[in-house]
Amino acid sequence: MRILLIGSGAREHALARALADDPRTTELVVAPGNPGTWAIARTMKLDILDRAAVVDAARAMRADLVVVGPEAPLVAGVVDAVRDAGIACFGPSREAARLEGSKAFAKEVMAAAEVPTAMAHVCTSIEQVTAAMDAFGAPFVIKDDGLAAGKGVVVTSDREEALAHARACLAKEGGDAVTDGAPAVVVEEYLDGPEISLFCLCDGTDVIPLEPAQDFKRLGDDDAGPNTGGMGAYSPLPWAPEMLRNEVVDRVALPVVREMARRGTPFVGVLYCGLALTSRGLRVIEFNVRFGDPETQVVLARLASPLGELLMAAATGNLHQVSSPRWRTDAAVTVVVAAHGYPGPVRKGDEVSGIADAEAQDGVHVLQAGTAAGEDGQVLSAGGRVLSVVGVGADLPAARAAAYAGVGRIHLAGSQHRTDIAAAL
Repeated sequence: MRILLIGSGAREHALARALADDPRTTELVVAPGNPGTWAIARTMKLDILDRAAVVDAARAMRADLVVVGPEAPLVAGVVDAVRDAGIACFGPSREAARLEGSKAFAKEVMAAAEVPTAMAHVCTSIEQVTAAMDAFGAPFVIKDDGLAAGKGVVVTSDREEALAHARACLAKEGGDAVTDGAPAVVVEEYLDGPEISLFCLCDGTDVIPLEPAQDFKRLGDDDAGPNTGGMGAYSPLPWAPEMLRNEVVDRVALPVVREMARRGTPFVGVLYCGLALTSRGLRVIEFNVRFGDPETQVVLARLASPLGELLMAAATGNLHQVSSPRWRTDAAVTVVVAAHGYPGPVRKGDEVSGIADAEAQDGVHVLQAGTAAGEDGQVLSAGGRVLSVVGVGADLPAARAAAYAGVGRIHLAGSQHRTDIAAAL
């Protein structure tokens, strides 16, 4: 297969590694990629929101499969344009991507599909927000209805903090059809219990679950500080119920896929199920419509089956023809190294060194995200989450030790990382 992979983050670096290892892959192009993908694939400059440009790139390389990584091009309808050009594409259509693009729409679909989730109110005014907060009580869960790079959710017992976030969300332009185009906020009841991320590959009809993972969303140790796009993750989850994947498929993923098909918008791609194991049972926190970052880094580190075969089967409606994925018995832990100032405005242009030293440690590989190449070939920081350092070991303590051994070799002025990823296992 000739594969075009769209994106430039650590998630895409992880996908590129797995796709390059697939024996069926004859050519892999990552657009635009990052300095870390250069060693394993050809890279191409590309505006990933320009649908025509993505189609032209796929045609130029005679791609058999296009894989769209980030959420923004999915919501922009890149997949629709690629499919209209007759090229297989892994990812949901623009309409199906509303499951992530609008939390109000996702709640509507879950209600129709009878999927267990938190009670919620969709609000288009601060007066509605206040009433919903009063109804649910603290802790307050305030969610931006639209895309927010993983930083659109505030969970707090501070009423003024919750209202400030709601006001900021409502001040944005635009909204979803569910809210008649008005900016909206979703106020939810608080869900207790541990959180789980489970990726389900979907082909519009069938669903195949991958292995679950858990990520760490807060910036600081012990879940202190603001929400981020994710500061680390691990897999497997030794404490998760044995039949978790079956339950999620039966009660969440398949009902949603069937409801989307009923609406005439079949869901093809990854349905990322963000879940809480509450005292009242399984509940959906949210959906994403792409591989999550940093969970992808650990899930794919454990995948033994060829990834390209799975993604092509999903893109072409043939998941029923592939076997369930095989998994390595190893555990994986990833630790995110973030730039100074993250998740706020970050300092860019600092040299990142020690990557080769980190990868010289047993069981360690480094995935680049917010990086750029300097004039002399050095790696420079160019974003918030700069690197994901992945450790693989026989069990979670060994994987954790490997990951932090790698982090200890990385040097980036003013960088920050959590020291407690998977520490309690």
